[in-house]
Amino acid sequence: MSWDSYIDNLIAQSKDASGMAHVDKAFIGLDGGAFWNSPSHPNALKLQASEAINIARCFKSKDFTLFMSSGVYAEGTGYQFLRVLDDKLVLAKRKESGALCIQATMTAVVIGHCPEGGQQGNTNKAVGVIGDYLESLNM
Repeated sequence: MSWDSYIDNLIAQSKDASGMAHVDKAFIGLDGGAFWNSPSHPNALKLQASEAINIARCFKSKDFTLFMSSGVYAEGTGYQFLRVLDDKLVLAKRKESGALCIQATMTAVVIGHCPEGGQQGNTNKAVGVIGDYLESLNM
């Protein structure tokens, strides 16, 4: 199975009525921070190993204190933690760097990056579509 196609699908799901995509980078990963998608995909969110591990750890423990105190880090950039919903969805933003939507499934973490000026609602919807699909497969 090519997990890279999930990045392409997530980006396609974020398009608005005019065809503009509101996700420019994405990550699909395993519990523990391992990558499912290839980091060489042109739209892969290239998390550092420590960033992926911290994200996975927070979702596994359902303890988001690290995000609340230090922010959410992706590609070396710190994003301000906005909120967590139902212990499975985290939203974060950084002015001039865009926003992150992170959804946990039973075995994966799906991350969509919304570029500055994009519509975060479209990003949230797209991440939700992929996350819900993976959960329907018991993943």
